[in-house]
Formats: sequence, C-alpha cells, structure tokens
Amino acid sequence: MTSVSTYSVDEDPPMPVIAHRRRRLGIAAGTALLTLTVAGCSGLGRTAVGPITYTTERGAVIMVNSPSVKGCHRLAPSGAKAVNNGTLVDIILYRTRDCTGPGTTYLATSFSDVNGLFALPWRSYSTVH
Repeated sequence: MTSVSTYSVDEDPPMPVIAHRRRRLGIAAGTALLTLTVAGCSGLGRTAVGPITYTTERGAVIMVNSPSVKGCHRLAPSGAKAVNNGTLVDIILYRTRDCTGPGTTYLATSFSDVNGLFALPWRSYSTVH
C-alpha cells in the first residue's frame, strides 16, 4: 500500500521528524546560550565603552579605556586642559576632585573640549546614563 501526502502548492512540504527535532533542539540550544550570555554579562560592571583621552596641564596625554558608568572619576593630579570623549556615553567634567561644585562642562559622546587660557583645569568627571 502506498501512502500519499497532499499539500497545497503554496505550502512547504511537511518536515521529516528528524529535521523537525533538530530544529527544535537548535532553537532550545540557542535560547539557552543567549540566556547564559546575558546572565554572565549582567554581573560585570557597566562601562562607558570607548576611551576618554585627556591632556594634563603638564602636557602628558592620558587615555582611560571604558571607565565604569558609576561614580566620580578623578583625572591626573595636575588636572586636564583638553578632553576627548570617545565613549558611547556623555560625561560631565568638574573643576573639583569630587565631582561637585560650579563650573561644570557637559561633554557629549564623540566630542572634545579645550580649556580657555585662564580657566581652571578639570579634575574629575562622571558619566551621564
């Protein structure tokens, strides 16, 4: 006796049982891998991906790669006269060592800023997130 399957021209032919199981197994494995990846990365601290590069009052060029998005970050003791924000988040520059006080500068991602001739140097920064 011959078995005949019929299906419409617009439909795909039915999948064999083995191919169907492989597909389900692949989807389950992909879902599990994605879940593990997300869970593994969530324990890591969030960072501002990319570099913050600054020039100190003494002319040294310093690069900080992917700083944490949490807290206040101090710059070199002599302060910075020029800052380039190469990260994916905006930063706020402060003239104090503890990210407080007046005279802040908002520096958007991919932008640079240079201090005026008689301006005080920047001494710390925090991220905007």
